[in-house]
Amino acid sequence: MFADPIPTERINSFALVSYIPEPLSGFLNRLRQELVPNCFLRAHVTVLPPRPASAPWEIALEQIREAARSFGPFDVTVSGVEVFPVSDVIFISVGKGEQELRHMHSAMNAGGLKFHERYPYHPHITLAQDLKCDELDELVHAARTRWPEFEFPRTFRVETLTFVQATRYKTWVDLGECPLSGNVASGL
Repeated sequence: MFADPIPTERINSFALVSYIPEPLSGFLNRLRQELVPNCFLRAHVTVLPPRPASAPWEIALEQIREAARSFGPFDVTVSGVEVFPVSDVIFISVGKGEQELRHMHSAMNAGGLKFHERYPYHPHITLAQDLKCDELDELVHAARTRWPEFEFPRTFRVETLTFVQATRYKTWVDLGECPLSGNVASGL
């Protein structure tokens, strides 16, 4: 998501994402900046939420690339602004493509990246998280007011996944791309 920092600044936290293309990504990036100033993450849908790796990242990347070969490209359609009640994360929900993302998550949560996550996997696009107690209502209202202003299609194609690593500065480094090259959407 940003230029490569000094390798010693990276931490043992990895994720697998699909970046969202324009024009949807530009709108989501601006909306996220309005809600959470100084958040410079690129708009994405997460396939594997952050987790430690029990193998070197190069091996984990090859594992992901191998698994990605069995999945074909597919479309994702996003819908409304919602909130996870336990964590107070504000997000855009996923409609079409949700089952494909769940299937990919299940298949790729294995080997050196197997991890028991705190919450059940729920495909979404995060807009704001780690909020102060008094911010939630105001930010949900702002997101729900702005979201209808997006006048373009709310569908994007997932063709490539990107394996990323966290840094101690709460930024992410792209480690490698994983094309979806199977003939059947999501191997279903």
